[in-house]
Amino acid sequence: MKDVVLRLLEERGVKVTDIAQIVAELCGPDDVPLEECVRSVETVIGKREAQHAILTGIALDVLAERNGLPEPLNAIVRRDEPLYGVDEILALGITNLYGSVGLTSFGYLDKRKLGIIGKLNSHRSGQVHTFLDDLVAGIAAAAAARVAHQRAGVGPSGPDRQAASG
Repeated sequence: MKDVVLRLLEERGVKVTDIAQIVAELCGPDDVPLEECVRSVETVIGKREAQHAILTGIALDVLAERNGLPEPLNAIVRRDEPLYGVDEILALGITNLYGSVGLTSFGYLDKRKLGIIGKLNSHRSGQVHTFLDDLVAGIAAAAAARVAHQRAGVGPSGPDRQAASG
């Protein structure tokens, strides 16, 4: 299923490296190599919970583009209505995969619209990205939280790791 999700993201104009660049920026002055950020993004996207959220959000965006949602929902999603909030709630499912540290980063990204998030949010392509911009922010926030956990040496990826990885 990960391959399907990656293909759908690419079709919607999002590359893993686009998200990894946001992760690197979130990690700040620690000079986290882009390759490490890419691996972290791919690990987040490899989680079934993230895959389900991404598939759902993209499907809703595509349905809204095709006027396939019932009204008034279709108009709300097409306009990316600021008080709708369901798009953020879906993305928070991804953000929380690596603990509450991702919530702060998600809020920052939702406000600042860094990198590909701003491009998606502009709706310049004619596509609806009401869900996708927030999902990308959620992936980036979770991936940055994952890097932070690894660098702190705690949690499932640190030296105290057991048989689990990621």
